[in-house]
Amino acid sequence: MTHLVSNPVRMTLLAGVAAFATSPVSTIAQATLPTGHTISVRHGDITSEDSDVIVNAANRHLRHGGGVAGAISRKGGPAIQAESNDWVARHGALNDGNVAVTSAGNLPARYVVHAVGPVWHGGGDQEETKLEKAVLNSLKKAEELQARSVALPAISSGIFGFPKERCAEIMVQTTTDFYHQQKPTRLKDVRLTNFDAETVGIFKRKLTEKFPAARVHSEL
Repeated sequence: MTHLVSNPVRMTLLAGVAAFATSPVSTIAQATLPTGHTISVRHGDITSEDSDVIVNAANRHLRHGGGVAGAISRKGGPAIQAESNDWVARHGALNDGNVAVTSAGNLPARYVVHAVGPVWHGGGDQEETKLEKAVLNSLKKAEELQARSVALPAISSGIFGFPKERCAEIMVQTTTDFYHQQKPTRLKDVRLTNFDAETVGIFKRKLTEKFPAARVHSEL
């Protein structure tokens, strides 16, 4: 993975805890690049995101039973699992790092991009490269779908066991690289959205380390 020197950014850190009390999803930290693109860390239920695309942390067979996948499938209704079953029947199981697209069913989003992240085996099975690929392919697919906004969870950091600190570093860096290298014309707003405070806090720290904060309004 290529590490680029950060361009100057404007960091805005918002009062996440107070906002979360009155809103399903709240922005905790946001980096605005000179190009106008934004990378945000958000706290709340990703199924409530009003982004054009939400990314699902999926397994290879797109069986959405638990975790983020289960929440997306339950709230989105039966269409998401039915379309996922049809996708696998036609194309076969996905490899680590690859993505599939379905409708978003009853969710506020227009599409769900199902991204298969790696199971953590200690770091010796190219897990970091596979996670980078899953994030990059998700962002590329969102751009292909002409989305202006996309929300991603901490892929692989749940039952797949990927260390949260490294997951956050990879997701922030890969998103930054995507904007620098791919130069998307439509996708302006990337949201890194998680429900649990520990994960949100880690992502906030990694984003503000990458893009030093001008103002801090709250600590999560």
